[in-house]
Amino acid sequence: RVMDDDGRELPAGEVGELWIGGPMVVPGYWANAEATAASFTAGFWHSGDLGSVDADGFVRIVDRKKDMLNRGGFKVYSVKVENVLLSAPGVVEAAVIGVPCPVLGERVHAVLYAPGLGDGDAEALRRHCAERLADYEVPERLVWSTLPLPRNANGKVLKRALREQHAHVRGDPP
Repeated sequence: RVMDDDGRELPAGEVGELWIGGPMVVPGYWANAEATAASFTAGFWHSGDLGSVDADGFVRIVDRKKDMLNRGGFKVYSVKVENVLLSAPGVVEAAVIGVPCPVLGERVHAVLYAPGLGDGDAEALRRHCAERLADYEVPERLVWSTLPLPRNANGKVLKRALREQHAHVRGDPP
């Protein structure tokens, strides 16, 4: 099922959180009633993935719920912006995180591992993004990492670590 934040099922094509149910889904977390109550509703597990189901029943996943940004009321799917950044010449790794902003809620912040690029390439990279994304999705800040981005044992970028590393950055309007 695709559900909104209030636990109502959304119609085909709408993006919401995917809730998964069936015999293959565990009934809850072992010896953790609090986590079970927070993550399960009527036998459905709240996956944390955002996606949609089309009229034919095909599921499309667009992002992780915790990685989606809200910039001035517009939803920004980090994976979409990351894919555009990764399509730019010289960008090896990209992670998009939200930086809190008192005006817009969050601003788009990208951390890049691009060994051949530097700060001087920021405007070219923003143009690359502007040609492929809506204006509110284009990263306002680009940070160049000298090392590959931090990953867990499964190879997933640790966005929590990046958020902590960049917590000092303010999202005030430029």
